[in-house]
Amino acid sequence: MAWQTYVLVGGGILILILLLLYIFGGEEEEVVVERLERYAAPRPGRRGEGPSRPTPPRRTMPFSESLNRAIAGRGFAEDLRLQLARADLKVTPGEFLVIQILTAMIGLLLAQLFFRFLPLAMLGLIAGFFAPRFYVAWRQRRRLQAFNAQLGDAINLMVNGLRAGYSILQAMEAVARELPPPISTEFDRVVKEQQLGLSLDQALQNMLRRVHSDDLEMLVTAILIHREIGGNLAEILDTISFTIRERVRIKGEIRALTAQQTLSGYVLMVLPILLGLVLFGINRNYMLNFFNSGILGYFMVACTAVMMLIGYFVIRRIVQIEV
Repeated sequence: MAWQTYVLVGGGILILILLLLYIFGGEEEEVVVERLERYAAPRPGRRGEGPSRPTPPRRTMPFSESLNRAIAGRGFAEDLRLQLARADLKVTPGEFLVIQILTAMIGLLLAQLFFRFLPLAMLGLIAGFFAPRFYVAWRQRRRLQAFNAQLGDAINLMVNGLRAGYSILQAMEAVARELPPPISTEFDRVVKEQQLGLSLDQALQNMLRRVHSDDLEMLVTAILIHREIGGNLAEILDTISFTIRERVRIKGEIRALTAQQTLSGYVLMVLPILLGLVLFGINRNYMLNFFNSGILGYFMVACTAVMMLIGYFVIRRIVQIEV
């Protein structure tokens, strides 16, 4: 058991050092951000609120900048940057990779403390490494659902503004000023990007890249076509708003009707794992027979995991109805 003690103590010290470096060794944000804020200052607060306070400079990990430069231009780094932007996480790819390493080490230490068996401790390492990825995916789904729920109101506000004589950019600025996040954040960024010199077409395409929404794609397509051939944009957006509202209503009804089946899929995945952990805590030697009996025990565990995954994905496929 001596090597396990060394692993735990050494890993704990390393995690503590990394956390201290993150807390006390941060750097200030780059000067270029401050220069951009002169031309794209934060929008004023809503009616009845005071002026918005300046955002304090964000602290970064001292070694993350070197890692960002090392992975700059790589395909996985650009994809990771896009996923973080869609989740609205103010984290660079280098910082996210460091966080993945830290959570992997924490998962390894906790699994080793609980199981005291190296093969199972490696499962803690894998779970800790992918835990931030699952969190990013969960943030993306939650933000996309909130965005789609607000999009109908945003389009109605744009329609009213266009009928009152606003330009399309002024209508977007009204959406950024009147509605809550996340939709106000995205439209505010579109306005600021055009103020910084980007065309409206490029700013809208950037928003569509950050928010992977079919409903938003309809809105962007209608605006781009209107800029090319003209027409009554307010009438077109009014029709799109009605379509989006109906899709949101139907999706809500589908979620209510399939909630029990969705919960069954989650229970199918989680319950066997929790039951195995409980049995491992009650009778550790009994559960270790799966791993001490040679290749047959590992084969049984692998078959169990595969069948659980198949059942989960089959249930998700059944309840996933496209509208």
